[in-house]
Amino acid sequence: MSLGAPCGGVACPSPIPVCTAPGRSHPRPLEAPPAYQAWAGDRGAAALGPGGPGLRRGLGGQSIADPGSRLPAPCEGARGPRGATAPRGRSDHTPLPGPPAGHWPLPLSRRRREMKNNKEQRSAVFVILFALITILILYSSNSANEVFHYGSLRGRTRRPVNLRKWSITDGYIPILGNKTLPSRCGQCVIVTSSSHLLGTKLGPEIERAECTIRMNDAPTTGYSADVGNKTTFRVVAHSSVFHVLRRPQEFVNRTPETVFIFWGPPNKMQKPQGSLVRVIQRAGLVFPNMEAYAISLSRMRQFDDLFRSETGKDREKSHSWLSTGWFTMVIAVELCDHVHVYGMVPPDYCSLRPHLQRMPYHYYEPKGPDECVTYIQNENSRKGNHHRFITEKRVFSSWAQLYGITFSHPSWT
Repeated sequence: MSLGAPCGGVACPSPIPVCTAPGRSHPRPLEAPPAYQAWAGDRGAAALGPGGPGLRRGLGGQSIADPGSRLPAPCEGARGPRGATAPRGRSDHTPLPGPPAGHWPLPLSRRRREMKNNKEQRSAVFVILFALITILILYSSNSANEVFHYGSLRGRTRRPVNLRKWSITDGYIPILGNKTLPSRCGQCVIVTSSSHLLGTKLGPEIERAECTIRMNDAPTTGYSADVGNKTTFRVVAHSSVFHVLRRPQEFVNRTPETVFIFWGPPNKMQKPQGSLVRVIQRAGLVFPNMEAYAISLSRMRQFDDLFRSETGKDREKSHSWLSTGWFTMVIAVELCDHVHVYGMVPPDYCSLRPHLQRMPYHYYEPKGPDECVTYIQNENSRKGNHHRFITEKRVFSSWAQLYGITFSHPSWT
C-alpha cells in the first residue's frame, strides 16, 4: 500500500491509501467520486491562482475538476485515519487534489524562458513590419514625385519658339491707364539680388546701360555703389507686391521712370475680392506717374509650356514654381537685343563652392539664408512646391549663345 499523490501546495485532507494490485508496483487508478470532483475543482483553482483554469487546460488539455479525470481512489478495506476500515465499495475520505498523471505545471525557470522567447519573437516581428512600412512609404514618395536633380537637361524634344517673336501686346496687360509696354531695348542688364555684387563697385557701369532690369523688392538705397540706381523695368512676383508698395519712396518716387511688370497665378492676381490688381490700381491713384503691367493668362501658360519644352518636366506635376528670375530672363530676351546678367552663379557653382564659404541669398539681407542652401533645398525637395533654381540656370546656359546672353560676377557661359 502506498500514499496518494502530492497535493501541490494545497492543504490536504487525511492521506488516503490507494490500492496496489498484486504483482503491480503502481497504484490502480479508480474513478473519482462526484464529491471529490467538486472539491478538487475549487481547491485546485485557488492553488493555481487567477490563471489556474487556463493553465490546467493549457498544460494537459484536461481540467482537474473534469469528470473524466483519473485519480487514485481509496482501497477496499483500507483503514481510515482512526484505524477504521472503510466499507467495501465506499469511501468516506475525500481524495487528494492534484493534476492528472503527466500534467504537472512546467518549472518556473522554463516558463520564464518561454515567455522571454515569445517576447523576443514579437519584438522581431514588430521591427520587420516597421521596416517594411518605412520602405513602402519611401518608395511611394519617390515614385509619386519627380526629382529635379540631374546633370543635364533631359526630355527636351524640340527647340523653343523664338522668344523675340512673342507678341508683346498679348502678353502684358496694362493695369494703370491704356498704355503699351515698351517693346525694344538694344542693350539690357539684369541686376540680380545676389550678394556676389557686394563690393564690386559696378554702380557706374550699370548706370550706363540702356535698360536696367531689377527684381522684386531689391533696393538701391545704400547699395548704389555696387548695384547702381537706374531702374527701367522691375519684375515683381505676386508674393512681393506689398513689399514694394509699402515703400513707395524707395521703389516708386526714387525712380519715377520705372515700369513695373507684375506676375502671378490668376487666383492671386485677379480673384474677385481683394485681388492684387485692385491693390495696384489703388496705388496708381496715389502715384499717377506709376506705370504697371500684369502678365496675361495666355502668356503665363506660355511660360509653363516653355519650361516643359526645355526641361521635359511638367511644372504642375513636378510641384515646381517658376522663379522671378525665370520670368525676368524671358522678358529680357523678348525686349532686348543683348542681355548681360550681373551676379547670377552658374548651375554647378554650389557643387564646386567650398562648404565653409557662406554667401547670403540677397545682398540686402546679410543675415538671411545661405545662397547654396536655398538652391539645393529647392532643387531636391519632393514635398510641396519649390523653385528649381539650378535647373533654370541650366536652361539659361543653353540660351546664352542662342540669344546673346552673357554673365559676370561670376563670369560664365
